[in-house]
Amino acid sequence: MRRDPPAWSGPVMMGWLTAVLWLDRAGGGGGLWQQRSLGLLTWLVLLTALVRVGPAVRAQTVVVVAFATVVEYLFSATLQVYTYRFDNVPAFVPPGHGLVYLSAYALGHAAWVQRHRRTSVAAVLVVGGAWALHGLLADRSDVLGAFWYACLVLFVVLGPSRGVYLGAFVAVSWLELAGTHLGTWTWGTHDPTGSISIGNPPSGAAGGYGWFDLVALLAAPAMLRGWARITGSPGPRPEPEAVDVR
Repeated sequence: MRRDPPAWSGPVMMGWLTAVLWLDRAGGGGGLWQQRSLGLLTWLVLLTALVRVGPAVRAQTVVVVAFATVVEYLFSATLQVYTYRFDNVPAFVPPGHGLVYLSAYALGHAAWVQRHRRTSVAAVLVVGGAWALHGLLADRSDVLGAFWYACLVLFVVLGPSRGVYLGAFVAVSWLELAGTHLGTWTWGTHDPTGSISIGNPPSGAAGGYGWFDLVALLAAPAMLRGWARITGSPGPRPEPEAVDVR
C-alpha cells in the first residue's frame, strides 16, 4: 500500500475539484440535487484516495474534514463571512477539504520540491507577499488576506510540516481563485464586526487554511494512539514525512 499520495495525484485531485466547482455553478439547472450528486461523487473520490495512503496521512485528512466542516458551518452558514450560491454548505465541500489536504501533501512532498526546498519556500513567500501587498493597495482593501499571509509565513518557517504548507499555497490559492471567479462562493467585504476588510478571495487564503493543516498535524498522532488503545493494536510506526520539522 502506498503510504504517501504520489506527486501526480495533487494536480489530479485539484482538477477534480475544479471540475466540481464549474459543474456546480455552470453545469446545468440541477440545483441542490446536482450539488448532492457532486458531493456523493467527491466522497467516493476521497475514499478512493484514502485507501492508498498510510494511517498517519489518513488520520490527518479525517481531522481536516471534521475541523473544516465545523468552520464552514460557523463562518459561512452562520456568520456569512463568505456565502455559497444557495446560502448553504454544498455537499461536496466537506470531502473537498480532504482532497485539498491530500493535494497539498502530495505537492509539498514531491521530489522536486524536496530537492529545491529553499527555492520553493522563497517562491511561495515572494509570490504570496506580492499578492498580499496588492490586496492591501486595491480599491477593495484586503486586510484579512494580509493577516493570513503573515500566518502563512509563520507556518512555512516554524510549522510542523513545511512541505504541506508549500503545497497548500498552490492548491488553496488556485481553488480560491477558481471558486470565486466561477461564482461558486463569494467573500463578504468585511468580517462580522465590520472592522476587517476582505478581498474576494483573500490574498492569503492559504495562510488561513494553514490552521486546518496545523490542527490535523498535531491531532492525528493522538487520534492514532487512541484508536490503537481501543483496538488493542500496537499502532502504526512513525512516518518521518508526516511531520517534517526541517
